[in-house]
Amino acid sequence: MSITAEREAELLAKVPTGLLINGEWRDSSDGSTFDVLDPATGEKLATLASATSEDALAALDAADAVQAEWALTAPRERAEILRRGFDLVTSRADDFALLMSLEMGKPLAEARGEVTYGAEFLRWFSEETVRHYGRYITSPEGKNKLLVHHKPVGPCLLITPWNFPLAMATRKVGPAIAAGCTMVLKPAKLTPLTTQLFAATMMEAGLPAGVLNVVSGASASKISGPLMKDSRLRKVSFTGSTPVGKQLMKDATENVLRTSMELGGNAPFLVFEDADLDAAVEGAMAAKMRNMGEACTAANRFLVHEDVAEEFTAKFAAAMKTLKPGRGTDPSSTVGPLVEEKARDEVHALVEAAIADGATAVTGGAPVDGPGYFYQPTVLANVANDAKILTQEIFGPVAPVTTFKDEADAIRLANASEYGLASYIYSRDFNRMFRVSEQIEFGLVGFNAGVISNAAAPFGGVKQSGLGREGGAEGLGEYTTVQYIGIADPYAPVK
Repeated sequence: MSITAEREAELLAKVPTGLLINGEWRDSSDGSTFDVLDPATGEKLATLASATSEDALAALDAADAVQAEWALTAPRERAEILRRGFDLVTSRADDFALLMSLEMGKPLAEARGEVTYGAEFLRWFSEETVRHYGRYITSPEGKNKLLVHHKPVGPCLLITPWNFPLAMATRKVGPAIAAGCTMVLKPAKLTPLTTQLFAATMMEAGLPAGVLNVVSGASASKISGPLMKDSRLRKVSFTGSTPVGKQLMKDATENVLRTSMELGGNAPFLVFEDADLDAAVEGAMAAKMRNMGEACTAANRFLVHEDVAEEFTAKFAAAMKTLKPGRGTDPSSTVGPLVEEKARDEVHALVEAAIADGATAVTGGAPVDGPGYFYQPTVLANVANDAKILTQEIFGPVAPVTTFKDEADAIRLANASEYGLASYIYSRDFNRMFRVSEQIEFGLVGFNAGVISNAAAPFGGVKQSGLGREGGAEGLGEYTTVQYIGIADPYAPVK
């Protein structure tokens, strides 16, 4: 069913356009605003209040004022709020999917998948809230009892990226609520609308005023700068580029902030000579084309055994040719636009450089004519192992293919990156899966699977891809601090 202009306007009218501070939507302190654009057309979708430094500190004021009370809230009460949030987001899946499609560009079918994925963090952490156990043991020498428990780390700054507007918010907000932390949430300026609607939904789910504050804005530094210097802030969680993450980590040293950093990626997709090539192509399409390739987990380097490289590349290119670029609301669209013109130009520059160095565009290789920021789904063959396109995130629908000789060569090429987030292995040999996964330097490994992100699993990388984990039991631990109480053993003999 096609989406009408009236349906879009009706949904956009539901989205709060102010700053959420202490349970109230308000204008910017200086009246400033910024526009959100449709990447499929370049036209304006909405105008939002743009937070100032004063607004950011007002949000922290609100979070700090209720932190102590919120920390003492019964775990079951926090769990029920998260569960109601899950139910509300799920019941409004069509609204959230359409909103994401409008502001970020992804096709509606994929946006609905993100709603399912994003909502699951609310359900998962609602269940984990009441199961975050401490321990009570006798000291080894028998003189004391050791009591260890977990406390909320305190007010948090959560900075989310533009590529998964719902899931990146729920992946941070969910464990913060579960742990008993208050929050200042800063969404990306390119895609803040979904976060605005999500925050309103969580308030409806019963989240008390001041626990979640949202400060959308055109300038990230005006918001994060004063907050990172304020001693009341106790944690920052950031998803985005490695250079920005490094700067935030430097800023965090001033107040010794707890940090979680999910940064850049350069995922290798290894296809061994014994792989099921049809399954490998299916996995490659999922790993590469999810979100138009605009994902930190997107397969970036296709490393294929030289004996099967030609066949794999031909099948992969044939599959890519079937994709149809179009606005996400078009039922026939299977790949949306890139998020902005600058992103499309950067992707094309990488493709042009690879071709200049000898690569061949088996399919695609150019922007799509017309309005919006579309790029042709592209497969490049004969890519040199030292090509620039293999050394940095592409963040677009481009798949460079290169070859390896044997398992040791594959491991060497996979590790030839400063990043270490996601990786993928296709082989029929389970022993190889263990050998290779233990030797490659990545926090996530997909074995014969092109999509592996899950709310129940710890998500995060190594090396320049960051530190900390989101999701799983580990994700809740990121928002707590451990306190140990030593108790004189009541059974010790009285002297």
